[in-house]
Amino acid sequence: MRDKRTAPFGSWKSPISSDFISAGVTGLGEIVLDGSDVYWIESRSIEGGRNRIVRKPSDGPVQDVTGPEFDARTRVHEYGGGAYLAGNGSVVFSNFNDNGVYIQRSGKPPEPLTSSENMRYADFVIDHLRNRIICVREDHTGRTRETTNTLSAIALDGGGESVLVSGNDFYSSPRVSPDGKRLAWLTWHHPNMPWDGAELWVAEIDNDGLPAAARLIAGSAAESICQPEWSPGGVLYFVSDRSGWWNLYRAAGDAVEPVVQMEAEFGAPHWTFGMSAYAFESNDRIVCAYNQNGAWLVATLDPGTSKLTPIDTQYTDISSVRAGSGNVTFRGGSPIDPFSIVQLDLSTGNSTVLRRSISLVVDPEYLSAPQAIEFPTSEGKTAHGLYYQPKNPDYAGEAGELPPVLVISHGGPTGGTSTALSLPIQYWTSRGIGVLDVNYGGSTGYGRAYRERLNGQWGVVDVDDCINGARYLVERGEADPNRLIIRGASAGGYTTLAALTFRNVFKAGASYFGVSDLEALERDCHKFESRYNHSLVGPYPEKADLYRERSPIHFTDRLACPIILFQGLDDKVVPANQAELMFEAVRKKGLPVAYVPFEGEGHGFRRAENIKRAMDAELYFYSRIFGFDLADEIEPVKIENL
Repeated sequence: MRDKRTAPFGSWKSPISSDFISAGVTGLGEIVLDGSDVYWIESRSIEGGRNRIVRKPSDGPVQDVTGPEFDARTRVHEYGGGAYLAGNGSVVFSNFNDNGVYIQRSGKPPEPLTSSENMRYADFVIDHLRNRIICVREDHTGRTRETTNTLSAIALDGGGESVLVSGNDFYSSPRVSPDGKRLAWLTWHHPNMPWDGAELWVAEIDNDGLPAAARLIAGSAAESICQPEWSPGGVLYFVSDRSGWWNLYRAAGDAVEPVVQMEAEFGAPHWTFGMSAYAFESNDRIVCAYNQNGAWLVATLDPGTSKLTPIDTQYTDISSVRAGSGNVTFRGGSPIDPFSIVQLDLSTGNSTVLRRSISLVVDPEYLSAPQAIEFPTSEGKTAHGLYYQPKNPDYAGEAGELPPVLVISHGGPTGGTSTALSLPIQYWTSRGIGVLDVNYGGSTGYGRAYRERLNGQWGVVDVDDCINGARYLVERGEADPNRLIIRGASAGGYTTLAALTFRNVFKAGASYFGVSDLEALERDCHKFESRYNHSLVGPYPEKADLYRERSPIHFTDRLACPIILFQGLDDKVVPANQAELMFEAVRKKGLPVAYVPFEGEGHGFRRAENIKRAMDAELYFYSRIFGFDLADEIEPVKIENL
């Protein structure tokens, strides 16, 4: 056993450095199978956040498919996803640099299939019979009107594109039946987000390649549908929350019948395209992932008997499920495993890691395992979270000292925390700062009713739950009430600013591209989220007074603690003026405040040097506010009024 040094919480020396995190972590996702070849996307911070398509053949090493001059990424809905497909050794992908769609045939350089930078494309599917792809298109032509979303077809022989389905506000998930005769898709309308309500439609494809005799299969303004998929036998399956939980159903003629029903989520909020929680290994076996109480499991499902057979794995966060003959490939992570591309043999249960998001090895002695906690919150309800205690084998806190605790309010706000190994969380815990990652009311993983707790209550329920989670740890003797911190990004940044402005529990905070003015966001927001606040706050402008009442920027006189703000200057989701206005208001009030902007960054930081700078700046800020020494030399950040 190692001898422990006694040192103040926050000052412990850790091997989990910002350099380690920023240069050593690669984003992984969007798995696609082409026969026995596995493709996925790698987001590489050391390449400025560039997305590369990579391929793992069954008999060889992982190879880059796209070159350094391309960025396989799309900005449809601003959040993207569904940026490529692969088939017969070729890939079709969206290039972030010019919004164009390219085809890269085996052994040949990419060739453009589209030409207008005003068009964005996502969610590709192949239509083999007609030698074309079908996808979602977002038309940004003209700056004085809202963008136009359609389902469009792009000829693979360079013959141009054509609109197939139009007229609604949003579309996603075009899926061609195995015989090529039918097309299914999802659509929804303002003011809904897709997790509020969406519709599943099916049409015949006529001799001209156009949808005909379209009919509604399922869904409404109050029923969320996601991930339609055709079985190998041509039966349409989909996920619906009509029971209060995202469960699996199928279309049976003019009727809809459940395939599996349980208090679990077989889907997730449609923030990005190309999401997949289930896949057909064969016509008689489905492999599915499902979320129970915030943790994911994987199982096989017999669609004939509805028998669900769990598969024993160590992974607790599972997504991008794709099935081949006798195996399943997914992105998986656990409290001790970083997100990885995993292939699992269904006959033996053995799994093989094809790629890890973290190339460096972390000594498990420094890793703090999450504890799932439930705590009482407002109106007699219960909220959820994951608590990570401070942990470092070389240090112990000083006698009688309680640790600072950093409360994380996740983004979305329709989203959820992850149980997978997070080095940014371990960055804090290995230095002696506890972390509470809160699944406040409005989070996913607990059914529709829990998700709808936030309707009309954004800035209230989420704030209450973060505060009550912190108080719960104080009552258990695990947190210093005088060193409670809150941080969050995007919508989580709004929760952070609201908690610091309207309540007096937290003693410092960090907002990453957070919303400070709800009215300004309503007036300057991209199409996908342009009515989101109507469900979270209320209809606008009818409830303009409520928007003002919940906007921290108008009540900085109530703010009584230090804050640091981080912002990408190219952010199209939460514009930079939101952070700039907050910074000026807090500065004029005389409170300690810092502002760290990043050129070339959007909604989320992708470049290694900026990820490093943000982490170190936040730690430096807290060290100055709470008066603990740093174990390592960190570039200072300018703090006004200190």
